[in-house]
Amino acid sequence: MKEKIYSYENEEIKVTWDLKRCIHAEECVHGLPDVFDPNQKPWIQPEQAETGSLTEVIERCPTGALHYEIKESEKKEKAPGQNVITIEKDGPIYIHGEVVIRDMDDNVVLKDTRVAMCRCGKSKNKPLCDNSHIDAGFKADTSYNPERLRTEPVNGKGGELSIKLFDNAPFLVQGNYDLVGEETGRETCSKKMSFCRCGGSHTKPFCDGTHKKIGFVSE
Repeated sequence: MKEKIYSYENEEIKVTWDLKRCIHAEECVHGLPDVFDPNQKPWIQPEQAETGSLTEVIERCPTGALHYEIKESEKKEKAPGQNVITIEKDGPIYIHGEVVIRDMDDNVVLKDTRVAMCRCGKSKNKPLCDNSHIDAGFKADTSYNPERLRTEPVNGKGGELSIKLFDNAPFLVQGNYDLVGEETGRETCSKKMSFCRCGGSHTKPFCDGTHKKIGFVSE
C-alpha cells in the first residue's frame, strides 16, 4: 500500500493526513469547515477548533486518512465496542473497528480503526480504495443475503477483526462484526466470510469465485 502523509499541528495536537487513503468522503469538511477547508492553505488548520471537537471529527473519517496525536497526553482513538462493516453504494466497503490486515504469510500489512477496502478491483492502492470505482463506473448496491451470515452463533462482541488478503482473490474476514447495508439492514455475525474485491461477483459483497474467471490480479 502506498502512503503520502502530511502533518498539521498546534501546541496541543498533531493531525496527520494520508493523501493516498483520502477519497474525499468529506466528513471532516462538513464537521469542521473552519479547520478542514480545501480552498485554504494549508487546508487543515487545527488551531481553528478546540482539541475535543477536532478529535471527534477526525474519528468520523471512514477511510483512516486522518489521524491525530495529542501532545503530552496518552489519549488515543479507541476502536468501537463492536466492529462494523458498511457497504457503500457503488463504492468501497468501510470497516470501523479493531482492524488488522494481514497477507497470506500472516505478516501484518496494516493496523487501524478505520479503513476503506476496494471492491471494484481497479484501485491502484489495493487493498484500499482510491476512488478508482468512479472512473470505472462501478455499480453495486448495498444489499446482501443475510442468510449466509446466520449459520453460526455470534460469539461475543468486538475484539480483533482479522482481514486476510488472498493473492488475486477475495479478502477473508474473521471476528465479530455487524454487516450494514442500507437496503438490507444490519446483521450481527461471527462467521468467516470471503468478500469480493475483483468487482465481478454476482453475490456482492461476498465472493462467488468470479475472480478466477476474469483473471483478477491483486498486486
